[in-house]
Amino acid sequence: MAAITPIRDEDLDFDHGTFDSAAFTTRTLSSWQNLAQVIDHTILKPDATREQIESLCDEAIRYRFACAMINPVWVPLAVEMLSGTGIPVGVVIGFPFGASLVSTLRQEAAALARLGAKELDMVIPVGQLKSGNHHAVQHTVHAVANVAHHHGAILKVILETAMLNVEEKLRGSELAIQAGADYIKTSTGFGGGGATAADVALMRGVAGGRCGVKASGGIRTLADVKTMLDAGANRIGASASVNIVRELGAE
Repeated sequence: MAAITPIRDEDLDFDHGTFDSAAFTTRTLSSWQNLAQVIDHTILKPDATREQIESLCDEAIRYRFACAMINPVWVPLAVEMLSGTGIPVGVVIGFPFGASLVSTLRQEAAALARLGAKELDMVIPVGQLKSGNHHAVQHTVHAVANVAHHHGAILKVILETAMLNVEEKLRGSELAIQAGADYIKTSTGFGGGGATAADVALMRGVAGGRCGVKASGGIRTLADVKTMLDAGANRIGASASVNIVRELGAE
């Protein structure tokens, strides 16, 4: 495993380049097809049925969403349904608490990637972050990022922003990015709050152009999506994906 570099206080204020949110928003909202390409079509409720997962995959194919985001138990089914379509399977790990052992996370990531998942959304170890154990946070993300990238998958790291103060959001974002995250993400949707424009803007401010920012949790309308895109998101997680793209003209 490659070595990790400790985070310094000055890293939080360094200019890491820019991301043109206005241009990205304009391009994304120029058609429902462009919009669909940045939405992770999601169902993560624990009582989701096989029929609902099948419907999710069918909708992902029909509207060409960025991925179909599901719980681990449904990955074999989704991989089979989406095979040959170009729509990747996304899956959550260490979800929703971010309290798993590093060894468990690595095993879960490897197993799901081998099954065919191409996008892994992990929860940062929230308690470790709030305890100030920054090395543990960085080590955890780095360990999973190595596994994901080895298997050709991308890693999104969920901060669970509703549980964090501003300093923790800044620190968690920087730790995740330097540990190899391809995206930093706001919320699980199960942590008492969802995405806010302020949190997305803060996270984009830390990320600059280094990685993506995914807004998720409570995004139900086209207006919600526009708000998050304007704030700096370039990926959206939503279960109301079909209704959202229909607002922009999809049938």
